[in-house]
Amino acid sequence: MARRPIALVTAAVLLLEAPAIVGLNAVMARFVEAQSMSLDGLDPDHMVTGTWALGIGSGAALLLCALVALLTGLRDRAPGRFGRGLLIGCAVVHGVLGAVAVGLIGWTAFAVLMGVVGLIVLTLVAYAKEPGVPAEPKASASGEAEAATA
Repeated sequence: MARRPIALVTAAVLLLEAPAIVGLNAVMARFVEAQSMSLDGLDPDHMVTGTWALGIGSGAALLLCALVALLTGLRDRAPGRFGRGLLIGCAVVHGVLGAVAVGLIGWTAFAVLMGVVGLIVLTLVAYAKEPGVPAEPKASASGEAEAATA
């Protein structure tokens, strides 16, 4: 299976998506600032700051996910527990955003987000442990293999 190119393509897509998310939030913050928009009486300056913080935080998280996918592809090894959790969380967020985007933006945005979900999941599945390989028995203190208890 071509798992190394899949991980590298996933890293490239997430790397391209990070500045796009920051830019999108920058545009939204600019609109909020120009319109002096408020949500239930909140200070518009706080809304602008929150939008910028969300954009920068989301971009940083996407860069971290891209780094995990890049290291996975370069090392050709499965990501560790933290990396797998990070990629799973990224896939879940993309899935939820896709469900929201189909109603607000349209099917094209949904298809793009589901493509990213597919790449992340494919990266995770490609580096999963092979089910047909049994685990080696542990050696006991006397050097004999311990019997597996079921």
